[in-house]
Amino acid sequence: MVVSFDLMGKESVKATTKNDIALREGLSFIQKPLSVVFDDGAWVMAGNGGDPAAAYVPRVTLQNLGDPGFCSDHGMRYPYVAGSMAQGISSAQMVEALANAGMLGFLGAAGLPLKTVEENIDRLSRNLGDKPFGANLIHSPNAPKLEAALVDLYLRKNIRLIEASAYLDLALPLVRYRVRGIRTGASGKIITPNRIMAKVSRIEVATKFFSPPPEGLVQELVKTGEITQEQAELARKIPMAQDLTAEADSGGHTDNRPAIALLPTMLALRDRLQAKYDFSQKLRLGMGGGISTPASAAAAFSMGADYIVTGSVNQACVESGTSEAVREILSQTEQADVIMAPAADMFEMGGRVQVLKRGTLFAMRAQKLYHTYQAYARWEDVPAAERAAIEKNFFQASFDEVWQGCCEFFEERDTAQIGLAGEKPRHKMALVFRWYLSQASRWAIAGDTSRRIDYQIWCGPSMGAFNEWTKGTFLEKVPERKVVTVALNLLYGAALMVRLGVLRAQGVDLMSELSPRPMEESLIMRYLA
Repeated sequence: MVVSFDLMGKESVKATTKNDIALREGLSFIQKPLSVVFDDGAWVMAGNGGDPAAAYVPRVTLQNLGDPGFCSDHGMRYPYVAGSMAQGISSAQMVEALANAGMLGFLGAAGLPLKTVEENIDRLSRNLGDKPFGANLIHSPNAPKLEAALVDLYLRKNIRLIEASAYLDLALPLVRYRVRGIRTGASGKIITPNRIMAKVSRIEVATKFFSPPPEGLVQELVKTGEITQEQAELARKIPMAQDLTAEADSGGHTDNRPAIALLPTMLALRDRLQAKYDFSQKLRLGMGGGISTPASAAAAFSMGADYIVTGSVNQACVESGTSEAVREILSQTEQADVIMAPAADMFEMGGRVQVLKRGTLFAMRAQKLYHTYQAYARWEDVPAAERAAIEKNFFQASFDEVWQGCCEFFEERDTAQIGLAGEKPRHKMALVFRWYLSQASRWAIAGDTSRRIDYQIWCGPSMGAFNEWTKGTFLEKVPERKVVTVALNLLYGAALMVRLGVLRAQGVDLMSELSPRPMEESLIMRYLA
C-alpha cells in the first residue's frame, strides 16, 4: 500500500507494489541520488543485493536549478522572481510573501501615484528589513518627469534594486540610478549600490543593458554634478544591468517572442558581451514569459537560464492587487483567450499589450479608438454616428466631459500636455482615448461590475497552461492559489522533471507516470528535507 494525497492534500491509500512505492518516494526526494534497475517487468530502485544499476539519478537542489551566484548576490534562497505587474497588481503583500520564502518580488509601481508608491516602499522596508525585494521602473516616453521623479524617490528611499521594463532606449534617469554612489572598495573591486534587472525582448535593447552606461548620458551627469569624473570612469567598467530577463510571449507589453528561440539568442549575446568587456560583475540571464508549469520552468533552466520570472500566474493568486472578479476570470482562462491591443502608455507610437479577450470587449474597443485616431485629425472630423457610439458605449460620457477630467489630471501631473492639446487637436483626441485605455485596467483592478465588459486584464497564454496543469487539483480553485505555493510547485516540479529527464536520457521513460502534479507546501517541504 502507498500513502498519497488527494486533491485537497488529505491522505488517501492506493494499492501498489512496495517496489513502486520505493521508486516514487525515491524520485520525490530530489536531493538524494538513486539508482534504477529493471526487475520482473518493471523499473524499480536498485537494492543492496549488488544488482548493476541500469540508470543513475543525481541529486537536484532548487538552489542549483539556476545560478547560485544570482541567489547569493540578492540574498535569496531560490532562483525565482515574480516580475512587476503595473498599478499595484504586484502588491506589497505579494512581495512580502515571496521575500519571506526566500524569493524575489517587484512592487508593481507603474501607474501608481508617487505617494502610493512611497507608502508601499515604506511598508516593505519596515516589514522586510534586509530580505530581498525591488520595485519597478517602467519607461514613460510620454511622461519623462514622472520617470525622473520615481528615480528620485527610489534613490531617496535607498531602493537598491529595480526592474526596468518597456525600455526601447536607455534614459537619463535610469543611468542616474545605476551610477549613483559607484565607488571602489578597499580591495579595488567596483561597488555599485544600485542594481537593475532589465526585462527585454529585443536583441538591440539587450545589447544596451549588457553594455556600459552610454558615455553621453554619463557625461551629462558629470556636468550637472550628479557624479564625479572619477565615477564616470568607473562607469565604463560596469554593465547597465548585470541581470537581464529575456521576456518571451507574455502579458502586458510584449513582442510575442517564442522562448525557445529568444533565450538561446540572448545567451549568445551575453557570452559575447562578457568576453568583449570582461566585466568583473558576471552577466546573468533569466527567462520570463510563458513560465507557468514545471515543464516550462524546467525547460528554461535546462536551456541555461540563471533564474526564472513569472507574471500572469501571480495575478491569479490571492495576494495580487487585483479584484476577486479578475482572479475568477483568470482561473477560467485558456491559452487561446488572449489578444494584442493598443497600449495606453504608448498609444500614439502604436505600442501594444497582450490582454485577455475572454468575457470583455476591451481589445476590440481599444483597436477601434486607435483606428479612429489614425483616420482623423480631430474629434470633430469623426462622423457623428461614430462619435455618438463611442461616447455612449465606450466613455459612457461626452468627449468634453472626459476631456475635462483629463485636464484635472494633467494639472497635477504635466500641464504641458494641456497646452499641446490646444495646439494639436489630434493630441487632444489621443489623450481622451488614452483615458479609456488607462481606466479600463483600473475598472478591472477595482472589480467595477458596471464596467465588466470593458475590463483590461493583462495576460499571456501561460495562464491557460497553468489552468490546464492544475485542472482537477486543489490549485484549480482561486482561494488555494497562493503565490508561494505556486512558486514552490513550479520549482519543485521543475527539479523533478530534471530527474525524470535524466532517466529518460538513459532509456528509462517514466515521464507520463510520474510527471509532477500540484502539491501542498507541507508535502513539498517534506520532500526537500
